[in-house]
Amino acid sequence: MTFDQLGLSRKVVSAVADAGYTIPTPIQADAIPHAVAGKDVLGIAQTGTGKTAAFVLPMITRLEKGRARARMPRTLILEPTRELAAQVEENFVKYGKNHRLNIALLIGGVSFDEQEKKLERGVDVLIATPGRMLDHFERGKLLLTGVEILVIDEADRMLDMGFIPDIERICKLIPFTRQTLFFSATMPPEITKLTEQFLQAPVRVEVSKAASTATNIVQRLVKSKSKGWDKRETLRNLIRQEGDDLTNAIIFCNRKVDVSELFRSLVKHDFDAGALHGDMDQRARMAMLDGFRKGKLKLLVASDVAARGLDIPAVSHVFNFDVPIHAEDYVHRIGRTGRAGRSGKSFTIVTKSDAKYLDAIKKLIGQDIEWLDGDVSTIAHDDEDDSPRPRRGRERKPRGDSKPPRKTRSAPAPVEDDAPSVVPAEPLAPAAVVEAVQEEKPQRKRRDAIKAENAERKAAQPEAAPAPRREDPAPRRDDNDRRGGKRRGRDHDEGDGTIGFGDDMPAFMKIEVKA
Repeated sequence: MTFDQLGLSRKVVSAVADAGYTIPTPIQADAIPHAVAGKDVLGIAQTGTGKTAAFVLPMITRLEKGRARARMPRTLILEPTRELAAQVEENFVKYGKNHRLNIALLIGGVSFDEQEKKLERGVDVLIATPGRMLDHFERGKLLLTGVEILVIDEADRMLDMGFIPDIERICKLIPFTRQTLFFSATMPPEITKLTEQFLQAPVRVEVSKAASTATNIVQRLVKSKSKGWDKRETLRNLIRQEGDDLTNAIIFCNRKVDVSELFRSLVKHDFDAGALHGDMDQRARMAMLDGFRKGKLKLLVASDVAARGLDIPAVSHVFNFDVPIHAEDYVHRIGRTGRAGRSGKSFTIVTKSDAKYLDAIKKLIGQDIEWLDGDVSTIAHDDEDDSPRPRRGRERKPRGDSKPPRKTRSAPAPVEDDAPSVVPAEPLAPAAVVEAVQEEKPQRKRRDAIKAENAERKAAQPEAAPAPRREDPAPRRDDNDRRGGKRRGRDHDEGDGTIGFGDDMPAFMKIEVKA
């Protein structure tokens, strides 16, 4: 079967021939005739089989009739990541070169103003991520009442990543008479139930077993200890062992922080590597992908943002530095190699803690995966737990009864014969020592002088008469009075002497009081 027999227009067939394709893939041969006829399609096929062209080619054929209006796109394609959206745009440019189609790409990391200008001119094809598209809609710059075809690419990933509320909202904004196309490599039963509300009497096209892997990909498992530096060393050994057979490779990690750490480690060991994850700027991400496609980078360390649908035909190897948590991601990851009938290799580094994830992968793909050099049970327990750790930061203090030793004065260092002696030959006399200290510390000398002056001034003053001793005729009241706990009353006899003022009697106390 050739593309001429699928119901495509002559212009589209000509563009496909110019691109170098003559025979359609199984998913293309089964899905394109139904899509050209306007039916809803649910396409399931393993990654790398040409699903993107399976909906791009019939869409271009149907867009030959009609005209776009301002802010009202004729077709809408939703993608889970920016990279996939940009890749779909490239397919429309390649296969639609004989058509005058207006294409708009709504993704994050790009100015709103540039995207709004394209929408104002009217677009035939709108390719977007759900979040950015809804942002434009809420701004009033986009109307969805003219959408004729809705495509949800990588449907399981779109729904699994938490886009269900956004997709449900978008489907309510689009006319009910639309055509809906779902394409994905995996379709779990839970997701199939959700698609029942999005598709109307769909044609299910399943050219291969759901979640199956390509037979032209050699899959191997590699044991490793659970520590990060051991896994990185295992990865470096694998890369060196492949030698010239490794032309380029994608290395997948589960977390963004691991992507950055592994990238720095590879660069430190003189490997030609780049990094790609969701926190990078859009321009940097596109530049990194472009450099990897053109062969400027040999290794690309990436998160699962690069696992879905990226069309890089000549990837020879895929390394899973981390076993994917979701079993479906394993199918997408290793599907980056062995594309378009080429052969490829995939290596997955497994530790003892990855047993449940590995079992889920084997159950999903329905086959066993060979170990490269023995499974993780061959790792000695002592090697796993007692291997030395690199020192990072401050060491923890010992717990329990162990206490840090007290600081003790160190013994004086021995004086070499050639060093000048700092000990005087003869001991100084006490008076000489005092003079030396006073010379070195003038403040002490001034303090001594002030003390001497105060002593002389005090000695020159006449001594005051001692105050007569008070005899208290009344007995002490109690312990509280003795201790000062109770305050004595005003009528308490203090005696005849004026103790408080000494020998000087104030004048106001000498005034006679008239009766």
